[in-house]
Amino acid sequence: MRTIYVLLLLLNVSFASAQNYFATVFNGVSNYQGDLQDKLFTLARTKPAWGIGFNYELNDRMLLTMDFVNGNIAGDDKFSVKNRSRNLSFQSNITEFSLGFEYVLFDLYDYKVSPYFFANLGVFRFSPYVLASNGAKIFLSEYDTEGQGFYNNRKKYKLTQFCLPVGMGMQWALSNNVRVAVLFGIRKTFTDYLDDVSKTYVDKNLLLQNRGQKAVDLAYRGNQLPNGLPYPADGAIRGNPKNKDAYYFTGVSLRFRLKTPSRIEQTHFKIHKSSTACPVNPL
Repeated sequence: MRTIYVLLLLLNVSFASAQNYFATVFNGVSNYQGDLQDKLFTLARTKPAWGIGFNYELNDRMLLTMDFVNGNIAGDDKFSVKNRSRNLSFQSNITEFSLGFEYVLFDLYDYKVSPYFFANLGVFRFSPYVLASNGAKIFLSEYDTEGQGFYNNRKKYKLTQFCLPVGMGMQWALSNNVRVAVLFGIRKTFTDYLDDVSKTYVDKNLLLQNRGQKAVDLAYRGNQLPNGLPYPADGAIRGNPKNKDAYYFTGVSLRFRLKTPSRIEQTHFKIHKSSTACPVNPL
């Protein structure tokens, strides 16, 4: 009898572990906060975003996550009252891969809806650019607009960086195998150059000598405006280096179990979900 019980227990565990994997798809929008976007969140300049991922269910409320997300960010001084005369702008694609942890507040096998929270460690790729008159992309990092590599020991910024994605949302259980969520996740970064703006202006002649006229034209575009001011003096404030840039994704995700239990498996699956402790023999 004890042998039969052990076999049933092992069968139960094998069924449960085979069904602990979920796949997710995400659709939403992305944006950023930095020197060309002083608001933390705005719908005015959001761009489309999408993603895919996989989850491993440790238990009813805790999951390990693996996510890939792709989106776009943009900023433009024409939307700013404070920095409109600077006339800078940029766009960038963001691709991110992250591993992390998710916690669901209420057990979605018992409840239909629950808040949830996540914290990840990620790596992302970006490259700020502007569009030329013919539509070609001009990648700003190639022109060292703040003197990276030749001015005041400023180093070139890396286009691949670490980030810390954290966020929250609401998750609905459409069934034991399908869940839908509305979420918001912000990424703390360790760079101030998502928008190619951080510190001060470099002397115009020094920038011209080291990187050419195109770099000068990209570093300051206020003189392109009607009655615009000339190129600022060396050391004039261009951005705020005290605050690192951030970006975020918000939208809807759909999650579905990779293996749907058969009728026989569902019985073992329900047993596993309802009790994780070994039964105690009566005295």
